[in-house]
Amino acid sequence: MKLSFRNPVPINSTSITLFIILVVVALFLSGIPLLEMVELKAYDLYFRSRQPLQSTSVVVMALIDEKGLKTEGHWPWPRDKIARIVDILSQRGAKVIGFDIGFFEPSVNSYSAFTKDFGHEFDIIDKDNRKMAEFIKKWQKNADHDLSLADAITNSSAAVVLGYFFHMDESALNYRLESHRIDAHLDRISSSKYPLIIYKDKDMERDPFIQAFAPVINLDIFTEAANSSGFFSLGSDQDGVVRWIPLIIKCGEDLYPPLSLLCAWHYLGNPQLMVKIAHYGIEGIRMGNRFVPTDESGRLLINYLGPPGTIPQISISDLLAGRISDEAVKDKIVLIGATAMGTHDLRSTPVSPLFPGVEIHATVIENILSQEFMTKPLWSKIFDILAIVLLGVLTGIAMPRLNAVKGLALVVGLFLFHNLATRWLFIHCRMWLSMVFPVLVLSLNYTALTAYRFVTEEKERKKVKGVFRQFVAPLVIEELLEAPEKLKLGGEEKYLTVLFSDIEGFTTYAEHYSPSEIVDILSDYYDRMTEQIFRFRGTLKEYVGDEIMAFFGAPLNHPDHAQKACAAALAMREQRNALNSDWVRMGRPQLGARTGINTGPMLVGNLGSRYRFAYGVLGDQVNLGSRIEGLNKIYGTDILLGENTARVVKDDFLLRKVDVVRVKGRKQCVGVFELVADTSSSVSNAQHQSLRTYAAGYEAYCDRRWDDALGLFHHSLELWPKDGPSRTMARRCRIYKEVPPPEGWEGVYEPMTK
Repeated sequence: MKLSFRNPVPINSTSITLFIILVVVALFLSGIPLLEMVELKAYDLYFRSRQPLQSTSVVVMALIDEKGLKTEGHWPWPRDKIARIVDILSQRGAKVIGFDIGFFEPSVNSYSAFTKDFGHEFDIIDKDNRKMAEFIKKWQKNADHDLSLADAITNSSAAVVLGYFFHMDESALNYRLESHRIDAHLDRISSSKYPLIIYKDKDMERDPFIQAFAPVINLDIFTEAANSSGFFSLGSDQDGVVRWIPLIIKCGEDLYPPLSLLCAWHYLGNPQLMVKIAHYGIEGIRMGNRFVPTDESGRLLINYLGPPGTIPQISISDLLAGRISDEAVKDKIVLIGATAMGTHDLRSTPVSPLFPGVEIHATVIENILSQEFMTKPLWSKIFDILAIVLLGVLTGIAMPRLNAVKGLALVVGLFLFHNLATRWLFIHCRMWLSMVFPVLVLSLNYTALTAYRFVTEEKERKKVKGVFRQFVAPLVIEELLEAPEKLKLGGEEKYLTVLFSDIEGFTTYAEHYSPSEIVDILSDYYDRMTEQIFRFRGTLKEYVGDEIMAFFGAPLNHPDHAQKACAAALAMREQRNALNSDWVRMGRPQLGARTGINTGPMLVGNLGSRYRFAYGVLGDQVNLGSRIEGLNKIYGTDILLGENTARVVKDDFLLRKVDVVRVKGRKQCVGVFELVADTSSSVSNAQHQSLRTYAAGYEAYCDRRWDDALGLFHHSLELWPKDGPSRTMARRCRIYKEVPPPEGWEGVYEPMTK
């Protein structure tokens, strides 16, 4: 017995596409480090390509920079100098003073130790000398720089927010920190924790908070004097770049806010502050009527305004020297931090590899106050998966139908479209969507399908050549191989609009010009007219002598195809007038044209025989459009519409019902309407009155009141001497006065010619 094995899943473009999509979605969900790194770098590239944003000018950085170190000495400075800075900022009207520096150890001051020893000895020698004792106490106070700074913070009219940091992991310490000491430190900053936590669902599967081991806080003398204390700890991604900042860190049983958020909170007048927690994790932070969105672990995606220096800054040396005006700090948040080389507070960010840490905190404050956040919304993962699937499906559908060059152009176009779309959302909507994985599915699917085509294409070419060699020429076979879908004869019935335009009296013009001149004239004319047809998404069917045929609504569907056809006809008339103005100077003839437009069901597709076929339209409504174009000759008009078209476009264009006719070869009568102008164009008052008078005359005409109708048509001509329909209908009234139409006449006119 002979056994046969068949592949349960046939290998074709569909199965390859589905496999590639599944692989890329799996990679996306699994979080491959290399691809994640590429995604992060693409994110940084968007930041660098974006124009810098305008700051609110609410935040000012007072910097310990190179200039300050030259004038004030090496860092760290004596704390009495820091106290002077606080006093100056307070006197000049700063609203909030934030410290991106810590005061974790007592200052070492030989004068302070000397005064303490001297005071102790004096108490032994002459403790009854009150004046001397008061002098020594005053001297001791002035010599105690920590006390000077604490007094400055206490007496400051500005809210003072100190900074501290967290040890995130016990393993990072080279010493043991007892739990009671951790509890004591947490107790000292307990007034700066989040006061309110709102849970939507208490039964959460996991604790979403970033956990810290222990805080390293400022000296008690400073912590007690300050209004608040916030952490300035920053995290970074796997490549060392700071893109996020934690707005919530849990230590012990409480949640703590960062320095930047507390500065903004004090600036806004201490509104209600709460953490909102949803079932999936942290939703964000509510600060009065402001909301700060975070990811599920409480991190804020930092919306960097631009390169270093985008946020206003001053040098502390200039502040101490009195070279800074009050307006520079008045009613503002002043962040004090270091940017000088050697202070170890420069970070790598998406916008710069050397970005001051203090400016990161200043940027976060700007984000909170302006409510301009970068976000990676929860639905972004679903959006990214849909983008992967959609781009994969598009390439899977299109690639088998395109040659290699067009396929590559499609993939490049989709890549550019996705890149531009994600970049636009990044810049204008501040959304971070995946840039790498949708591009990955494009490149993998293109490569796989191209390889598959390379393997199978020659076999298919031989098959097609064998089938069609007896029917078509070799060159046609090659074209069919490029686009086999063109083989289909026949078409489908669709509701479309057809346009016919014929040059008026061109045969007479042709008698006076050589064939080459006629070709030049027609070429210029066709160029102008075709441009307008294409401008309004029309499809050019053909040029027949001096006639143009086009249709609207196919091959691409346009629900407003009738409006587009009318707009194209008006634009063609405008271009014809402009062309005539040019031709006057060239000695060429002034051309007029008659245009007919009709809407209705038509057969559209590749029509013809197996020997020759072309894309076009057929049907009774197409023939009617041609007949309507010929009616312009009777009524002296240049653009006439069938009643189907008029019914659709009546609200968008100024129309005039001209007559009801039964064209040659049709039993049914049809109303014909003149397309006068679009509703946005200005029409003279005289022409408006002429149109109204014509309508009244036409009503009298239909009622067989010939004298009334004739008078109204004459009045219409007096108002608008160029009005062809009024002249035609007046002539017809005079005829009907002499030879009335038969009984039962319903106002239908039957022209004797096409």
